[in-house]
Amino acid sequence: MEFGLICGQEKRIIRVHMIGETLQIGLVGLGTVGSGVYEALLRNRSLLEARAQISYAVRKIAVRDKSKARDVVIEEGELTDDWRDLVNDEKIDIIIELIGGTTEALKLVRGALEAGKPVVTGNKALLAEYGAELFRLSQSKGVPLYIEASCGGGIPIVQSLQNSLICNRVDSIVGIINGTSNYVLTSMEKSHISFEAALDQAAKKGYAEADSTLDINGWDAAHKGLILAMLAYGTPLDLNAISVSGIEDVQPADFEFAHRLGYTIKLLVVIKRHEEEGTLELRVQPSFVPLDHLLAKVDGVFNAIAVRGDIVGETIFYGRGAGKNPTSSAVLGDVVLAMRECRLLNYHSGFHPYAKETAVLPARETVTPYYVRFRVRDQHGVIADIAAAFARFSIGISATSSQEGETTQTGEPWTHLVFILHACKLGQLGSALEQIEKLDSVVSEPVVFRIETFRES
Repeated sequence: MEFGLICGQEKRIIRVHMIGETLQIGLVGLGTVGSGVYEALLRNRSLLEARAQISYAVRKIAVRDKSKARDVVIEEGELTDDWRDLVNDEKIDIIIELIGGTTEALKLVRGALEAGKPVVTGNKALLAEYGAELFRLSQSKGVPLYIEASCGGGIPIVQSLQNSLICNRVDSIVGIINGTSNYVLTSMEKSHISFEAALDQAAKKGYAEADSTLDINGWDAAHKGLILAMLAYGTPLDLNAISVSGIEDVQPADFEFAHRLGYTIKLLVVIKRHEEEGTLELRVQPSFVPLDHLLAKVDGVFNAIAVRGDIVGETIFYGRGAGKNPTSSAVLGDVVLAMRECRLLNYHSGFHPYAKETAVLPARETVTPYYVRFRVRDQHGVIADIAAAFARFSIGISATSSQEGETTQTGEPWTHLVFILHACKLGQLGSALEQIEKLDSVVSEPVVFRIETFRES
């Protein structure tokens, strides 16, 4: 049954599905996750239909190469090599986008929304780069875009932010949301091995892609973090506003110092609301996490997201953040939600922006305590010189530590020298480090990690 609605000056057709009607699904992409979703839709069909009280069928699947050998058995006539066949098929009700990338995926999602077809996607890169545009299109057309699988694999964080925590003002979101980097850091910590050895181990076990650049340099986590921020604060945001650094510079020595001080090291996405300034803080970086905090205990490929609300306090969501089965679970949850909401005239729970655009606090204005490690020549007066430079920029020192290193290229002995600094602005610290790097006693650029503090409930 179809209804004509006026949305602004635009008339659009909403199809309302009656009880007992079989909903038709179109799937685009049959890779690792796509095949997992297809298999689950077939294997668990009776269970899903019984729980959701909805009948469904997979009508058509779009792939890049129809001739490619596949592990899953596809019925004859289901396959096409053109996703437009799904968008233009009037009998298809819901489209699942699992092709990845941004170019074709953007065209596909735009086309589906324009055609009035709800879209389920786990494409974090697409949403991070074009999310603001697609959410506005979804809102203007009244056609939902479901995105649970884009942020935390099998962790139900999107529905939690949109429903379970809907009455809360979100004060902060701090999370470990990249399984590859977390596995690498865990291996370095537990096995006392180098970054390179830990990454090689991750690749051999299938936890790192052939090209793991986005995992290691922090940008995969940044994509997810941007989506979480848009969900939590209802505002479109620019990916370029996020301050991002990866785990490439973490060394075994940093873990040794961290343990002495009561910390471990995790790659964190940090999202904070600064109410007085009316700004958001968005950053991704390896950070010192107190050993007594639950995030410190999240090891291997597991992810965890801590959300602090003004009513509920801190809640933590934990689970596998990636992989065929966890991601498929999140996609299927959205598919069932989409099927249920196809029955509701002019209502859906897909995300739409509801707040005015919010400014992002410049990275140099963000404030935390810091861990700074220098390689210095083992000579008198080094600590005093560095401490004096920090003092000139009004940066307090709470602790120092050292560890013998090896020798410089000229045969001089060098030492790891660590300073734990009181909270200060990143720009303030950067100015001090510019002066310190000019000292003859400093051998190389300093390694800097933030020290995260977690407020009590």
